[in-house]
Amino acid sequence: MTLEILTPEKKIYSGDVYGVQLPGIDGLLEVLDKHAPLVSALGKGKLKILKDKSSTESFQIQGGFVEVLNNKATVLVEGAQEM
Repeated sequence: MTLEILTPEKKIYSGDVYGVQLPGIDGLLEVLDKHAPLVSALGKGKLKILKDKSSTESFQIQGGFVEVLNNKATVLVEGAQEM
């Protein structure tokens, strides 16, 4: 699955990943390879990139949206800070 994380200022991540965990409005969302199409609002919290089954990278985000379509997840966030 391809993941892109964008802020109003710049692209902070782009690459192939195993999955991503996102802070949804009502709880944690996890999107894995070949996930069904999805659009969802995101709250403040920890976004965790699952690069493979044993390697991760995390960002603290300030809310935004995620769109999943054709095995690509695009995350639009108001602000993000690497953890």
